[in-house]
Amino acid sequence: MIELENVSKSFTLHNQGSAVIPVMERANLKVNPGECVALTGASGAGKSTLMRVIYGNYLAASGRVMVGGLDVARAEPREILALRRETLGYVSQFLRVVPRVPTLEVVAEPLLAVGVDKAKALDKAAGLLARLNIPERLWALSPTTFSGGEQQRVNIARGFAHEYPAMLLDEPTASLDVTNRETVLSLIEEAKARDTAIVGIFHDVEARQRVCDREVNVSQFTPEAA
Repeated sequence: MIELENVSKSFTLHNQGSAVIPVMERANLKVNPGECVALTGASGAGKSTLMRVIYGNYLAASGRVMVGGLDVARAEPREILALRRETLGYVSQFLRVVPRVPTLEVVAEPLLAVGVDKAKALDKAAGLLARLNIPERLWALSPTTFSGGEQQRVNIARGFAHEYPAMLLDEPTASLDVTNRETVLSLIEEAKARDTAIVGIFHDVEARQRVCDREVNVSQFTPEAA
């Protein structure tokens, strides 16, 4: 479902004489349906960069980035948008939404985008918000007014609303209390059970050991190591 072949990535510092900084070389990764792979490595090793390359936020300099049959490294913008809408979900650490949109609609939006009936979409959104202990009195409010922890849980609910065949998870249990952490781990296990391929960053070692099938240390893809 997710496969990287000989992927490299560099950044050009245009305000510093167009200096080119290589950050990744010959990265190879394969994630099968129903498998969760944890990206590990020291801070700055390239874990987040690799995730952004898979999602299409960063353009790979070379190699193939296959997600559900689409080469993200060569895809047109409309193809990447369709991939994100239908196939590849991304739960980041930060919630970015349009202000004044009610929380219930924020969570339901990925379902509405793929044509799910509005009543069914809102019902599923409500169920996820309840599971993640967001009080019902807040559902009609914009999540931009919520605490950081509440926004994180809304973001998780939104990320798991649509049953994506592939998902990227950026520290999904960070800063959660015991109850909500357990809910998130259960959501990941349920996604794996329906054959979702998952790539994630988990600094929570116990969470990583519970839901991940294997680890890939991205330090091996740095130019010095490659």
